[in-house]
Amino acid sequence: MSSQKEESRTVTSTAPDQAATAGLETQGMAIVARTQSQLVRRRFFRHKAAMISLAILVLVIILAFSSIGFWGIPGWWPLDYQTPGLVVNRGSPTLSVVPTFLGGSGFHLGDHPFGQDDLGRDYFALTMRGAQISIMIAFVVGIVGTAIGVVIGALAGFFRGWVEAVLMRFTDVMITIPLLVIAAVVGRMTAGKTFILALFLGVVTWTGLARLIRGEFLSLREKEFVEAARALGAKPRRIIFKHILPNTVGIITVSATLAMASAILLETALSFLGYGVRSPDTSLGLLISTYQGSFSTRPWLFWWPGLFIIIIALCVNFIGDGLRDAFDPRQTRVRA
Repeated sequence: MSSQKEESRTVTSTAPDQAATAGLETQGMAIVARTQSQLVRRRFFRHKAAMISLAILVLVIILAFSSIGFWGIPGWWPLDYQTPGLVVNRGSPTLSVVPTFLGGSGFHLGDHPFGQDDLGRDYFALTMRGAQISIMIAFVVGIVGTAIGVVIGALAGFFRGWVEAVLMRFTDVMITIPLLVIAAVVGRMTAGKTFILALFLGVVTWTGLARLIRGEFLSLREKEFVEAARALGAKPRRIIFKHILPNTVGIITVSATLAMASAILLETALSFLGYGVRSPDTSLGLLISTYQGSFSTRPWLFWWPGLFIIIIALCVNFIGDGLRDAFDPRQTRVRA
């Protein structure tokens, strides 16, 4: 008798839940429990512009680093970006993508798909080398600038007092100096050495992120879970790294992504002005600067590196927008 009563109670208690679940399923609103990381991934993967941009960016990176090789690893493209040769047909591109039934020559690459420069060097190899340098600078600047901005912003926002006063006044001084002027001085000091240039650019591009992280820490340090950690005797280092910093991952990720896009444009401007990457190496900005006078006579020398700059910068920006929407808790596009 007791077992029958328990079974009847179980059936009675679960019946409303089953009815509610069935009602939601009939309305197409099945409820699935998801963690915060699952929600972020789901929102990001549903962002079409970010997914398309991510695919294009990955293809550009693979093309740039696999075609001419990197760090002594040979690539599949037979020509070198430093080897001059005989200029054929004024260095016109041999790439053709117009089908024959439309009056074109069909699809073929030819010996020099992007054309040749004044010295007869293959412009496809030069453009790929420029893309390599620009992408490397973007990643180094993003990582270094993000690390410095997070450290300074976290210390200022958590400890406050004289620590905040000193760090924020230093940040204000850095903000008042025009970034392009600092970058030009840094470019002159590094004498065009790519990695050192990227490292120094990362050192001077952290100010915006530091202010954002400081604001987040000022808000989060007053939350109940931080007060509970303090009451349990947690040390400041544990509170920062275990409790507060994980709640700022969204802002850090988005800011780092957008900093990479800004770094590409900054390197382009510096190389265009002669303060960035220098010969015998090359970058996309240096190629545009070198052949800006050929815009009206041989426009392909200008358009190919410009096209890759636009593609890389736009892709990184769209990926940053997708991450921003993914980390936004107000997003509701996760039910389907």
